[in-house]
Amino acid sequence: MSKKIGILGGTFDPPHIGHLIIANEVMHHENLDEIWFMPNQEPPHKIKSGSASNEDRLAMLRLAIKDKEGFHVQTIELDREGKSYTFDTMTILKEMHPEFEFHFIIGADMVEYLPKWYMIDELLQLVHFISVNRPNYSSDTSYPVQFVEVPDINISSKLIRGRLIKGETISFLVKEEVERYIKEKRLYES
Repeated sequence: MSKKIGILGGTFDPPHIGHLIIANEVMHHENLDEIWFMPNQEPPHKIKSGSASNEDRLAMLRLAIKDKEGFHVQTIELDREGKSYTFDTMTILKEMHPEFEFHFIIGADMVEYLPKWYMIDELLQLVHFISVNRPNYSSDTSYPVQFVEVPDINISSKLIRGRLIKGETISFLVKEEVERYIKEKRLYES
């Protein structure tokens, strides 16, 4: 059976309501059947910071999406060692699910990097790109990218980690279950 799958990749360190709002908005706007949250091992463009292990990030992500029909976790990138390139990941997913139509969700901050993405022209044969707005970034590109307007949510995992280091509140920025998990495991404390 053919399905339209949206893929939202990220470190999810920790997952916050911004991730959930973006996924929900894109899912409904583009009539997608499912959203697969894909935590990455080592994004090629980012040095991993923060103190959550892969297991903790995965546990928090599962807690964040557990009540939402159509939201799933895809661990393909965590299961592989080393740097993960979207082209390699999507090649494998397309082999596993040739009947699925994949839509890769990126923020406007990533759109300007598309020309530098590994095997970008081949990747465009495997996925449709969907860009969501990010404050202070433009989605202008010569690449075929579908743009979805989402409410501006200026929440980042970095902001949440910073608040936790200072002992500040993160209520309503993450799901309650995620906040509880962070406190129980004492993640991101200074």
